[in-house]
Amino acid sequence: MSVVFECTGLHYRYLERFPALDGVSLQVNGGETVALLGANGCGKSTLLKLLDGLLFAERGTFTAFGEEVTEDKLEDEQFNHGFRARVGFVFQNSDAQVFSPSVREEIAFGCLQLGLDRAVAAQRVDDVLEMLDIAELADRAPFQLSGGQKKRVAIASVLVMNPEVLLFDEPTAALDPRTQFWLIELLEQLRAAGKTIVLATHDLESLPSLADRCVVFGENHRILADAATATVLADRELLLSANLIHARSVRQPDPR
Repeated sequence: MSVVFECTGLHYRYLERFPALDGVSLQVNGGETVALLGANGCGKSTLLKLLDGLLFAERGTFTAFGEEVTEDKLEDEQFNHGFRARVGFVFQNSDAQVFSPSVREEIAFGCLQLGLDRAVAAQRVDDVLEMLDIAELADRAPFQLSGGQKKRVAIASVLVMNPEVLLFDEPTAALDPRTQFWLIELLEQLRAAGKTIVLATHDLESLPSLADRCVVFGENHRILADAATATVLADRELLLSANLIHARSVRQPDPR
């Protein structure tokens, strides 16, 4: 498998004082689904933002598709368009992502920003509305939607660009059971289609369906483990040390 992302010794602090990543190194291969696990504040979301070129490490290197990604490089229009077309990010809070006057305009926004022909963009929008079963929402304003509907629209706004890599921050958080089930099924379909997926999650129960491999962060903002999902879920001491389960937990997530 080709290497999609390569992170070497990444360090990041908020306000130059509060550590979020402390020497993080990992590799993501094409077609993999990798779950980032860890307690709140351990650095999972920060790493996703670095992988999407929204933040930049103070030290260390980040390479995507064989090229180093830096703030200066993303200021180059050609490099920026190429990177943005290949990597899509679905935020945890859909309200931070959905902002256009209508659902149709929201989904079309990214395609038009990347310079796609309007007719091509319109056809893509129709296709993704149908695929995610939200065609009836096309002319509604995002503020009129439920949380689950906003999540579908946020995902549609990313899928419409057909990126090679999809980044999800806590994809199942705050969703009702029906929408959670729908989203897990969608992620399984995307995996089967060969997409590379990196997701941050606390949802240990769904992990066997969601990820091939888990990268576990400690509260010291370093990686504690990087292993197959079944291996991580079977390691009670690891889950305890990462504050992913409580010492009184009787039942562990099923690694199957």
